[in-house]
This record gives sequence, C-alpha cells and structure tokens, in this order.
Amino acid sequence: MQTSQVILVALGVGLLIALIFHQFIFRIFGVVIVPEDKIGLVTKKFVLFGENRALPNGRFIAVNGEAGFQAQTLTPGMYFWKWIWQYSIKLQPLLVIPSGKIGLVVAKDGAEIETGRILARRVRCDSFQDAAAFLQNGGRKGRQSSYITAGTYRINAYLFDVVIAEMTEVAEDMVGIVTTLDGEPIEAGQIAGKPVEAHGNFQNAEAFLAGGGNRGLQQQVILAGSYNLNPWFVKLEQVKMTEIPIGHVGVVISYVGADGQDLSGIEFKHGNIVAKGQKGVWAEPLGPGKYPVNRYVMKVELVPTTNLVLNWATARSESHQLDKNLSTITVRSRDGFPFNLDVSQIIHIPATEAPKVIARFGSMNNLVSQVLEPTIGNYFRNSAQDSDVISFLGTRKERQESARKHISDVLDQYNVNGVDTLIGDIVPPESLMKTLTDRKLAEEQKTTYETQKLAQETRQLLEKETAIADIQKEIVKADQGVLISEKIADASVKKANGEAASVRVQSNAEADRVKVLAGAEAERVRAIAGAESERITLTGSAEAGKILAVGKSNAESYRLQVEAMGGANFAQYKVAEIIGKEHIKVMPDVLITGGDAGNGSINGLLGLKLLESFSKTIAPEAKSHSSAEPKQLSGDRKDD
Repeated sequence: MQTSQVILVALGVGLLIALIFHQFIFRIFGVVIVPEDKIGLVTKKFVLFGENRALPNGRFIAVNGEAGFQAQTLTPGMYFWKWIWQYSIKLQPLLVIPSGKIGLVVAKDGAEIETGRILARRVRCDSFQDAAAFLQNGGRKGRQSSYITAGTYRINAYLFDVVIAEMTEVAEDMVGIVTTLDGEPIEAGQIAGKPVEAHGNFQNAEAFLAGGGNRGLQQQVILAGSYNLNPWFVKLEQVKMTEIPIGHVGVVISYVGADGQDLSGIEFKHGNIVAKGQKGVWAEPLGPGKYPVNRYVMKVELVPTTNLVLNWATARSESHQLDKNLSTITVRSRDGFPFNLDVSQIIHIPATEAPKVIARFGSMNNLVSQVLEPTIGNYFRNSAQDSDVISFLGTRKERQESARKHISDVLDQYNVNGVDTLIGDIVPPESLMKTLTDRKLAEEQKTTYETQKLAQETRQLLEKETAIADIQKEIVKADQGVLISEKIADASVKKANGEAASVRVQSNAEADRVKVLAGAEAERVRAIAGAESERITLTGSAEAGKILAVGKSNAESYRLQVEAMGGANFAQYKVAEIIGKEHIKVMPDVLITGGDAGNGSINGLLGLKLLESFSKTIAPEAKSHSSAEPKQLSGDRKDD
C-alpha cells in the first residue's frame, strides 16, 4: 500500500472518530452545539468566585446564575465557555402539540398560589418558553390557568411539565353545561355563577377570572363546536337541547336571576310571574323549537296548547301519559249498587294562560292530580248517588251534558278551558245486568212476535193484493172489452140510426116517387083494368061456360065409370093413374098405417099429403135427421 493511501485512511478514521466524539471534544474545550430540533437544558454545578452562590428559599430554578437548574435554556446554535466540569448540558427535543390537542402546563417552581385558588394566573412568558420571564413576572407554581395550543415549543422541562389533552367537542343538537373549578364564590341566594362576558366560551380562563367569574355551576352554556377548554378549569357536561314540539309551549321556570316584579296582577295570587331573565316563572313562554336550556338553572314545563284528552279508564292511556295514573271511576247508585264507568275529559290551555297554570300547579301532572282527578271523580260519584243504576243508564246523555257544564265552570277558575266531558263504558253489576238482559230479551221477543204477526198480516195482505193484481189484468181486459163492445154498439147504433135516417129519407123519397108513379100507374092500370075487366068478363063468361060444360061432361063420365067399376075400384084406378102420370114414389119415406083395410091406401096418401104440408114449416135441420129408411108411423107410435 502506498504512503498516500495510508494517510487518506488515517484521515478518514480520524474524521469518523471526531464525528463520534466531537461533542465530547467540544465540551472539553467549552463549546456546546445545539441542533435545530433540540434545546439545551443547563445545570450549573457550582459557581465561581464573585457569582451568586445560593438560590432564594423555596426555589430550585436559577434565574440569576445561581448553581442548579438554570431557567435559561440553550436554543439551537453554538455556545462557548460552557466547560464540562462546570456545566451539564442536556439536549432535549422540542415540544410538539399535535393538531386537535392542547398542552396543559404545571409549573414546578414559582410563587405560591393565592389562598383559595387552584390555578395559577397567567404571566407574560412567551407561552411558557421563557422560564426566566415566568419566574421574574410572578409566575406561580402548580397548574396553570393558561395552556398552549397546537404547535412546536421550546419548553424548559426543569420548570414545566406539559400534559397533552384533547380539545373539547360539543356535538350537534347538544348543549354544554359548564362548571368552573376556580373563581369567586357564588353569591348568596344563587345556585349558579353570574354571567361574565369576553371569556370566549370559557376558553380564556384568565379573562373569566379577571371579570369576577364564580366557580361552580354556570348559567351560560356552550353550543355545538370545538373548544380549547382547560379541563383543570372547566368541567363540561353535554345534554340534549330542549325541544318544544308543535302544539305545545314551554313555560320557563328560572332558578337564577334577580327577583323581578310580579306581572300576573293582583287577582292572581298563586305565584310570581316575572319578565324574561328574572327568577321565577317567565311570563313569555317559549314557542315550538329547540332551545339551549341549562337544565340545572332552568326548567321548561311543556304545556299542550291543542285539545288534550284525559281518560279515566284502566286499560287506556294517551301518548302524553298525563293520564297514566287515572283509572276507571267506581261509583255507587242510590239503590246501593256499585258500578264502574269510563270518562274522557277534553281540556284546552291557551298559550297565554300556560304560565299561570304552571305558576299555580308547577306542572301538568299536578294539574291532573290536584284538580281534574278529584273534580271529575267526585262529580260522578255525587251524580250516581242521586239515581238508581237503570235511570243512570237511561239518562246518560243528559248527565253527560250536565257534567260538561259543571266541570267547565270549575276549570275556568284554574285558567283551563273544559272543552267536553264524555261518558264511556258503563259497567253495572253482573247480577243486575242479567236481570236487565232477561227483561230486554223478553221485550225483544215480544217485539219479535208482534213483528212476525205484523209480517204475517202484511204477507196475507200482500198475497191478497197479489191475487187481485193477477186478475186485474183480466178485469181490465174485460172492462176494456165491455168498453170496446159499448163503443162498437154505440157505433152500430149510430150507424143503424144513420142508416135508418138514410132509409127514411130514401123511403120518403121513394114513397114520393112511388106516389107519383102510383098515380100515373093507377090511371094506366085503371085504364088497362077496365079493358082487361071487360076482356076477362067476356073471357070468363066464355071460359065458365066451357068449364061448366066440361065439368058436367067429366062428372057424367065419372058417374058412369063408378057405376060400371064400383066406387072402390074406380078410386084405385085413378090413384094408379095419377101415380104413373105424376111419377109419385110408390114407397114413401114415412109409412103411415092404421084404420081399416079398405081405407088404408087412401089414409096413407092423406098422411103423405099432411107430411108434405108439415115439411114446409119445419126447420131445415129437421131434414138432416130423416132416416134413409122409411119410418113407420101408426096410431100406436112404434119406435125404431
């Protein structure tokens, strides 16, 4: 290895050793180097001649060069004459307070805290980075009212201890109720400290204390947000905001504030109603909404401003729960029967009257228990004693109206409007109910029977009317037929009358014509008749002479024939001759017998002649009954 290379190696090793032991080497020569991320805490081991040798009594941090822990720290840089045998230098990292946190400081040295105080007042010391200024300006030992926020600090650890604490977060819809741990005592007669301004929501403890703030419960509250609160100074409790729903008002009862003048008037003698901010019941209630109310110094009583229903019923309660302790009312009637009844009372409290109601009773529950419950219960008990159970049941409507008026008048005296009183279920004794039920069943059965009877009668009447309705069509048809017939007859009569009149006219005309014609004809006939008469006379005379001559000739001929043939034979001969000439039937349709033998034929012919004359007068249908075979008629009337 060459000489130059050996030299370089030696220099390198020497440099490395120098880097490792430079502090020690520098210290030997009284030089101190403080890096940028450190501070130097100095301890002086002894003092030289001419310097202060002892610390004041009770102190252990040196401010004026005394031996011991030095208040003055070494900031980053190089320092001389800090001999190792006289000074001990301790390098310490800078103090870093992270974001969202604060540094709480405890001083180990300083003046004593004043009697009655628990926190040391703030002094000018550059956020506790100048320990000498802290001690020289009267800084006191112990917990400090001030704190340091997020950042990097040069803190003398010999004098100060720093505790990292979280920032205070008040959540949405919450209220921070504050109790301070230091300050003046609360004034006599008050339960909370008086309000103090300009302390930044209790973040500036020094301003609060300087303003005469009281320790203990505070009237002021903190709303939602992030705050640098010193937990050694402030104790915080988070509660929900006070919500007043729609249909309600919030009557504020303040336990703090000055005694105010009563605004209720001389007629109201049940409590003081004061202006806002004073102690007592505030005359102005809070409307619907959310309010940051300190529940320890104020109380908000919700008062419904809509109609409120209260039920005196064991098994039923409204959502407001004001009637949860109310039960069914048990009363006793005049006849000694106990029975139960359910009652519902509707009330209304105007918003302007709500403070008076609260001033009088303290709460809505007290209003129910002290007024409504005894008033309504006693009214119905008294009302029931004036009547028996049956009458009470029968007069329910009237009693309900009477109760409404009475209870409304009573509630008006308490600044409450009685809207209505309703009687619910009435439960008489079981034995009495059975009697009433039996009676009612009997009455209903009677009514049923009467209804059935009426139904039967109605059914009979219906059937009768139905039958009448069924034949009504025929009756109407017959009536219409009669009317039609009458109309036809009237028409026929009128037609006949017309025709008769026409005939009469025609007859009269014809008669006149016939008269005229008859006159002419008569003349003509008379003329003809005269001529004809003469002709007939002449002809008749001639014919008479002829007939007489012929008759005489025939008579003589017949006489001679009779004498020659005999009367019977001649008669039979003539009959046979006539039958042949006239084509007369030999066998007649009706055979008539009887009489003697000699006259039988003649009698038969006479019978036929008689029947012929009868046939001209008999109805034509008699011919249809004639038999094809001849019927024998005799004097003895032989049947077929």
